[in-house]
Amino acid sequence: MDETVRVRPLADRDWDAVVALERDAYSSLGLSEDRAALQSRAAASPDTCFVVDIGPRTAGYVLALPYPPHRYPDLARTEDAEPPARPSGPTSPTNSTSPSSRSGGWGNLHLHDIVVAPGLRRRGLARHLLHHLTGTARARGDERISLVAVGGTEGFWTARGFVAQPGVVPAGAYGGGAVYMSKPVPARPSPSPPATTLREVS
Repeated sequence: MDETVRVRPLADRDWDAVVALERDAYSSLGLSEDRAALQSRAAASPDTCFVVDIGPRTAGYVLALPYPPHRYPDLARTEDAEPPARPSGPTSPTNSTSPSSRSGGWGNLHLHDIVVAPGLRRRGLARHLLHHLTGTARARGDERISLVAVGGTEGFWTARGFVAQPGVVPAGAYGGGAVYMSKPVPARPSPSPPATTLREVS
């Protein structure tokens, strides 16, 4: 049986699996989004959305998109066709092709969703996705990665270098106890997770 672990860009054929994984992860928290909302997040930044496969099976996914620091997607609506306005001022990129231009002008990549199938958790698959996303952020010129920790996951993200910034997320916006967190993108790549097959993932 093929158990090779592979992270690849999210494709149209993946949406049934992604929607099912998202619903399983967030329905009990009251935070599940509909298909249109999820697809709008990916459409806003397709180059920063990925799935992880184990052989032929979609085992998890990550949706990330450029967002200004201390802001985050509204779960009650889809993303606008245009991203939030870039900061104004003489040093702001306009029609530049610099890395900061490609990152939305804010230098911040927001990790909106990262989900692994229930039966495949605690095997390093989320680490693979986060490692891949961090490398993507670095290549884009992003300076930070942000997220909103929900469902009591603040400790999980703290262990991975994210720092809580209380007061950013209003009470109830992402469920009880939601916390905005962020971390700098390392200037140099960290060692790759030590697995190319599931048997090697710890």
